[in-house]
Parts: sequence; C-alpha cells; structure tokens
Amino acid sequence: MLDYAQARRLMVDCQLRTFDVNDNAVLDAFDAVPRERFVPAGREAFAYIDQALTVTTPDDGPRVMAAPMILARMVQALKVRPGTRVLNVAAGYGYAAAILDRLGAQVTALESDAALANAARERLGDRVATVQGGLAETVAGGPFDAILVEGRVETRPQALLDQLQDDGRLVCVLGPDRNAKATLFVRAGDAFGARPLFDANLPALKAFAAEPGFAF
Repeated sequence: MLDYAQARRLMVDCQLRTFDVNDNAVLDAFDAVPRERFVPAGREAFAYIDQALTVTTPDDGPRVMAAPMILARMVQALKVRPGTRVLNVAAGYGYAAAILDRLGAQVTALESDAALANAARERLGDRVATVQGGLAETVAGGPFDAILVEGRVETRPQALLDQLQDDGRLVCVLGPDRNAKATLFVRAGDAFGARPLFDANLPALKAFAAEPGFAF
C-alpha cells in the first residue's frame, strides 16, 4: 500500500522546492494536506504525480487539480497569511481551498457544479465557506484580499478583479492554449497591474472565454 505521508514529503522536496517554491508556510501546507482525499475515487495512487489530474468535466469546463508545483507557485504568489480573505474559483473537490485554509486564510470556495460543490463541502467541512454559483458572479464575503482561479482564462477576468480589495492579488492561468502563462494581477485603486509568472496550462473555463473575433 502506498505510503501517502512519504509521497507528500517527496512531492514537497522533489517537485515544489525544485520549482522555486520557497515559502516555508506554503511548503508546510502542501506537506500537511492529504492530496489523495481530493482526487476521484480509485485514483488515489496518482495523487502525487507531477501532472494535472482531471476531477470531472461539467458543462462550463473541466475541473482539474493542477500539478502540485504549478498550484504551489500560484498560491505562493498570493502571499496568503493568517486572516487573508481568499476566493477560490472553480474549486473542484476543494484541494486548493484546503491548502489555503491550512495557511490560515478565510476561504470561500466557489463552484458552479452542484455535485462538485457538495463533494467539496464533504471534504472541507465548516472551515471553508463552499458556495455554488456562476464562476464570474459576485460572491458574498468580498471584497477579497486574494483570488485563486483553478482553470485557464482566455481574457482578463474583470468580473473577478472587481471583487478584489485595494492591493488585492489575483492569480490565474491566462491566455490561449499554447501560450498561456500563470499571471499575477494586483489592484491599485481602479487600476490593475498584470505580471506573467511562468509558463503554465490548464483547461479553459467557459465563463472566461474570449469572444470570437469578427470574420471579414
């Protein structure tokens, strides 16, 4: 039987630390949260591989658990500290929300699919506010200090950026399929700065799809 505790330590040492994840609190959270509890039944043995795992495919786009090193870098960029109010968009079964909760954040997990939202509630309990609703809708509890989007957005997610507190940070994977990058947005008043962090790719979320261009 797989030793999941050992698998987590190897994940932290061989995947996260080697991919510039150096925030000790983030490393400790990934070492503490049992990733195998947040994968589809029967796929627990694949929980710690260095690839994204598909959770399920609702109508508005696949839900995946990002590869650990990708998710860890995205979480690290949010600079979460105890008390940080975080919105986790397209939360799936709730793994990233559990990581954020472990960091001491006040987490709202947003999921549009009813079955996924219920599954996340079962795994996360009362420590995380799990909300079912459209991924681009305004969520109670904001404005948020940080927003994590678990999926690729093809255009700037303005509906989410508008829910950020001043100086708030949003991390998502932004861009077309083959040229997407993990991107950090920071709010300053009514302006939003954007900085690409590293190459990354996740399945697209239809709520943030680019409108088709005009054909001439």
